[in-house]
Amino acid sequence: MKKIPFILFILLLLLQLPNLQAQQGKVTLEDIWMRYRYLPDFAPVFRWMNDDNYYSTLVQRGQLAIVQNSILDGKAEVLIDLAKLDFGEGFGAQDVSEYSFNSDESKVLLVGKSEAIYRRSSKEVCYVYDRESKKLDLLHEGKLISNASFSPDASKIAYTYDNNLFYQELNTGKHTQITFDGSWNSIINGSTDWVYEEELSLVKAFEWAPDNRHIAFLRFDESKVREFSMAMYGDLYPEQYTFKYPKAGEANSEVSVHIFSLESGKSTLADVGTDTDQYIARMRWTEDGQLALMRLNRLQNSLDVLLVDASTGKSHVLLNEKNDTYQEVQVYHQSHADRWTFLKNTQDFLWTSDRSGYNHIYMFGRDGKMKSQITTGDFDVMDIVAVDEENESIYFVSSEKSPLERHLYTIGFNGKKKKCLTEEKGTHQITFSSARNYFVDAYSSAADPGRTVLRNNKGKEVKEIANNERLRKQMENLAIKAPEFFKFKTSENVSLNGWMIKPADFDASKKYPVLMFCYGGPASQTVTDEWGSGRPFNYFWYQMLAQQGYIIVSVDNRGTGARGSEFLKSTYADLGRLETIDQIEAGKYLQKQNYVDAGRIGIWGWSYGGYLTSLCMTKGDGLFKAGIAVAPVTNWRFYDTIYTERFLKRPQENAAGYDQNSPINFAKDLQGEYLLVHGTADDNVHYQNSIEWVNALVNANKQFDMFFYPNKNHGIFGGVTRYHLYKKMTDFITENL
Repeated sequence: MKKIPFILFILLLLLQLPNLQAQQGKVTLEDIWMRYRYLPDFAPVFRWMNDDNYYSTLVQRGQLAIVQNSILDGKAEVLIDLAKLDFGEGFGAQDVSEYSFNSDESKVLLVGKSEAIYRRSSKEVCYVYDRESKKLDLLHEGKLISNASFSPDASKIAYTYDNNLFYQELNTGKHTQITFDGSWNSIINGSTDWVYEEELSLVKAFEWAPDNRHIAFLRFDESKVREFSMAMYGDLYPEQYTFKYPKAGEANSEVSVHIFSLESGKSTLADVGTDTDQYIARMRWTEDGQLALMRLNRLQNSLDVLLVDASTGKSHVLLNEKNDTYQEVQVYHQSHADRWTFLKNTQDFLWTSDRSGYNHIYMFGRDGKMKSQITTGDFDVMDIVAVDEENESIYFVSSEKSPLERHLYTIGFNGKKKKCLTEEKGTHQITFSSARNYFVDAYSSAADPGRTVLRNNKGKEVKEIANNERLRKQMENLAIKAPEFFKFKTSENVSLNGWMIKPADFDASKKYPVLMFCYGGPASQTVTDEWGSGRPFNYFWYQMLAQQGYIIVSVDNRGTGARGSEFLKSTYADLGRLETIDQIEAGKYLQKQNYVDAGRIGIWGWSYGGYLTSLCMTKGDGLFKAGIAVAPVTNWRFYDTIYTERFLKRPQENAAGYDQNSPINFAKDLQGEYLLVHGTADDNVHYQNSIEWVNALVNANKQFDMFFYPNKNHGIFGGVTRYHLYKKMTDFITENL
């Protein structure tokens, strides 16, 4: 259950951003959600070139081109003048929205007219431009294709179309169809199904071998997966959009692994065991031409690394990691890196594990035996951002300084010479260059929107990219106050972290109403030393409410991240119980503060936060005067297999874990004013959750408010929708809290 990536949302908003000055003193909803006045500065979306001294960008206004930029002197040079290319009828330079180079940068894939499928997947028109010959090739006759990918030698492009896998030879234009049985809502080749995309962050399900002679791909048989339909309104008869969605405890796709030989034109079936009720969560080729797979059992508490022979399909288990709770395929939940890193110059590989109680980096040999533990300590490694084999060093981000902060470190393969490369307090988001000579550091704190700078690999600042001075000047004219961090212990002696935004004219002798914000899902955090806790729009909404006399608070309950596996996995098989207890304890803690109006505490949340809000309003015994739940899960039996079973097991094995913490079973206990919001086209947390929740509330004779957004998905945005939503929530708060 993940929210729409913030940077993608920002890019959509920037297209509408007017050049206006902020209103003096007061924050308004119009400023936040109509005029988008308080956007922080972002570094341009760029790609490092093979020469680390340059990066490229797509210029979409004025001159339409791909431009190479020097990181040292800022000079720009046009690499490809898109306006001079003859794309043919129905496509122009202005339609190019994305691009990628092959490994030696001699060719570039140009993508445009994209149509989103789900959160990460899309289909688009694709061209290949040869920079030397100046030749422009249209792939698949201009039809919308997905996952286009160069072969290592850039002589071919593989892609998916209509659930089948193809490749095209660029010198002849010849197309070869690899699979023929692809069919909507039945068989998928080379792409993933809905649940793999959403919960395993996997979209492209094929990989070129380093020898250019093989393509490994996943085949999904969805025939046993039940269908889910959503009505799409607008025509006289609403259209039914139907797709395969496996709910907890129901049948998943059966996934097989195939290795296609370009020489023979035949595929070999890889041996992934006899159990078809499992997940092939990751796939990649090693440098010596073996296919590596990550295999998870259905309950996701046992993870195997398999090595497969490309010629025979025979496999063996290289590594098995299991525990009593669950395993992740990424370094940390929502990390950018996978748990494995196969080294190019040796037979060793890096592996991350929380076997010590905290997530750390280990070195393993190709025999599957552990050689050493590289990082140690009472902190979690959150991401591996680069590996320098030549100098035998690893660059990683961890929570060592504080669970609220993220900093970049370097350490040797031998576990020695660990050094922190980021000094500024707060949260650092790191992107390394191709040859690891530089990295971009976008950092901020709760009190400051921060800067984006270029540093060398020793951590020394080379160049400022963005500084947010514009935003700081806007904030100087606003009556706002930075969040204050606090800790408290619950009645169960559990220490919890929180932040609090007080009115700028706060007077400790007065009593203030409080609005709590919660998310609280596994490994998440809302309490971080980061600008706006990663959500600047909500930050300014909270400041607006503070200007109206509210105190805003957020607390990270048990089950959230960066505090070790015991704290993280304490909610396993009992999702929702401890989280609700902790949020209620937070409310009781606030009631005891002299400056809080104990009878005016509210709570709100979205998605998992909407779930916890609903539980707090039913199990809180009247503690919360008002609550807002946006797109909430109300019964985990309605949610998908991979996410739900990872944390709850299957309902067949753990019915109590589902039913004892689903709001739908506690409708009779609802107290306080309650607003329920949902998008009718939510393919993630289905509108069904709210429909059945409403049924339960009505049957319990409970009064409440509800608003739905037709044809809107889990993000509920587009046009003025976000303004409308936040206006409705603001009005509800001011009327009921």
